[in-house]
Amino acid sequence: GVTATVEYLVVAGGGGGGAYSGGGGGAGGLLTAASFAVVAGTSLTVTVGAGGAGGAAGGYNKGSVGVSSVFSSITATYGGGGGAYLANADTGGSGGGAGFASSTAGSGTSGQGFAGGTGVNGSTQSTGGGGGGSGSIGGNGIATDGVLAGIGGAGTCSTITGARVFYAGGGGGGGWTTALGNYGVAGGGNGGGVGVSATSATANTGSGGGGGGSGSTTTTGSGGSGIVIIRYPANCAPPTSTTGNPQIRYADGYQIYTWTSNGTVTF
Repeated sequence: GVTATVEYLVVAGGGGGGAYSGGGGGAGGLLTAASFAVVAGTSLTVTVGAGGAGGAAGGYNKGSVGVSSVFSSITATYGGGGGAYLANADTGGSGGGAGFASSTAGSGTSGQGFAGGTGVNGSTQSTGGGGGGSGSIGGNGIATDGVLAGIGGAGTCSTITGARVFYAGGGGGGGWTTALGNYGVAGGGNGGGVGVSATSATANTGSGGGGGGSGSTTTTGSGGSGIVIIRYPANCAPPTSTTGNPQIRYADGYQIYTWTSNGTVTF
């Protein structure tokens, strides 16, 4: 029979950013709920998805999708890779941002994340859209001087660990600018500019990588790996076994198990 109910947070790996005024990577899908029934003696799978690689510099290369994360029957969908010139962004938990020309943004997955933003092919300046986040759509590129590229979509704040932590933000788009103004959020990578490389997303946030700036040598950002966290009351019996070396801590009357690599848990 049912042993207990646990609260969970499952975040998939984020997508990588597209190259050369490319779109930001979409965040990995985020799923959370306060009451999930677990059964004694049943081994539950934990899979922590890797982040997707950014598109290779030196060409119009889109970013790669992340990898889905799993807890038991709960699957959070991989983040979409950012688009590039003539290469559409990927759909995912959150969609990748579009590249700067003839590239469409990726869609999100209902209940997990949002779509990426659109890119702009300006007469003198071009830019990618921001990757979608678990909290909002990615920002659209703007064809004006200044900060041009789309801003990454917002992430989601969770207190499941006892602290306020943001997860699954979109990566910032890359553009024709000389400053890192195209910020990702919630651990998402910053978009690049002329001669300024993008940054990768923070590990174990499931956020998207930044899109590469306008230039053949400016690198793109990779997506952040995902995470799986469960918690339930501290006065309940602990799991009979775990694998994957989860971090175990007690806070606010809960026992909390955090996986940053694949494993299992049996209650």
